[in-house]
Amino acid sequence: MEEPKNTNGNDPAGANGNGKKDGPLQELKEKSREAIPMLLKPREGRVWKSIFRHPLDEKPRNRSLAVLQNVFLHLHPARINRDAVRFSFTWGMGGITFYLFIILTLTGIFLMFYYHPSKVVAFRDIQYLEHNVPFGKILRNMHRWAAHAMIITAWLHMMRVFFTGSYKKPREFNWSVGVILLVLTLLMSFTGYLLPDDQLGFWAVTVGTNMARATPLLGHEGPGGPELGMTAFNDVRFALLGGSIVDANALLRAYIWHCIAIPVLASIFMIVHFWRVRKDGGISGPAPMLLESESDQVIRG
Repeated sequence: MEEPKNTNGNDPAGANGNGKKDGPLQELKEKSREAIPMLLKPREGRVWKSIFRHPLDEKPRNRSLAVLQNVFLHLHPARINRDAVRFSFTWGMGGITFYLFIILTLTGIFLMFYYHPSKVVAFRDIQYLEHNVPFGKILRNMHRWAAHAMIITAWLHMMRVFFTGSYKKPREFNWSVGVILLVLTLLMSFTGYLLPDDQLGFWAVTVGTNMARATPLLGHEGPGGPELGMTAFNDVRFALLGGSIVDANALLRAYIWHCIAIPVLASIFMIVHFWRVRKDGGISGPAPMLLESESDQVIRG
């Protein structure tokens, strides 16, 4: 009695004339056998080579290229100035400022779960967060005090850079990026004032936006503003508030600036800032030797 055969002419077991199985399952097994060696040796696979463009061998030049050309390895430079990383020289303010930004990001995300940018419920959400949410008051205070500390550490970091002359050639561009980051830090703190929708936030934003009316070229009371056609209904104050008074539109715009726009801009500039620190030779430290002019002064003294 003959055994039934399947539609492709093979036996029920799926074996062909050569004794091998056909079909998608067999192809999948063959591909898996080819992929296993790549998994055991990840540095030879496409994923690794797409991220790390240079092999990590023991040649100093190639190791330096692998670090400089890769955004992940770039955080750890091949060489650093030993004197430049002394805490007494750097104060560690740049790293502390970035650490506080991470804390603000995490606590801000948790606060967003309990907050609505609406004039009707914004203040009630803050009261609910402080009195009803477990550890809600600690969470809000962590966000608040980290914001105050970030402004202080950013100022101290700028002072250290200025006093040590780290803004000079070839670090002029990175100094400009740092100034922009300082302005963005102040703007993040300012826009966060209005979000609790209390009297402190209301009057802080009222005074701040009234000052914006005198902005040169952008405010209708500032130099050059009237000549450019600026009025109380199209100047920078009107754009910040979304109207003429501090109301629901101002709260929504402050929420978007504080939670989305300014943090994204700050993150981009921080990436550029860290990248330029490495490209400019690392943290600027004490000169390893006296300059010619300084040595002449020492000899004459």
